[in-house]
Amino acid sequence: MPLGQMIWRKSSYSGQSGSCVEVALVPEVVAVRDTKDRDGAVLMFPRRQWAAFLSGLRDRR
Repeated sequence: MPLGQMIWRKSSYSGQSGSCVEVALVPEVVAVRDTKDRDGAVLMFPRRQWAAFLSGLRDRR
């Protein structure tokens, strides 16, 4: 899917500082970009790897 067609979401926990990331869920991957640099680099993670990352964050609480 072309980057321009992705639907980007920002966490509801993000404040107004702009220091956050946005994610787009596309088939088989999760795309991540810096909110302040929307035309910059986009990181792509396999969905399984992203799920493990989120699980690790939850376990730290």
